[in-house]
Amino acid sequence: MKLSRPVSWFLLAFGVWSWVIWITFVRNLVKDSSGLAFDGGEPTAYFWVHLLLAVVSFVLGTVIGVIGLRGLRALSRTSPTS
Repeated sequence: MKLSRPVSWFLLAFGVWSWVIWITFVRNLVKDSSGLAFDGGEPTAYFWVHLLLAVVSFVLGTVIGVIGLRGLRALSRTSPTS
């Protein structure tokens, strides 16, 4: 199956976007001072659930981005060079 160039770029951009958003979120989660993420210095259930969401999003973002990158590389190999 071949992906079109726009779809490949979209998947790659989605992968990068996922990393940017979730890295920012994890940084903010670790620095949380509202008491949601840490209670007396100990991680709360809120922290663990959101850390799990971030890890899953990192994995999915990476997989989706790699699919987009592979689609672009496949298109560049099949494009006629002039």
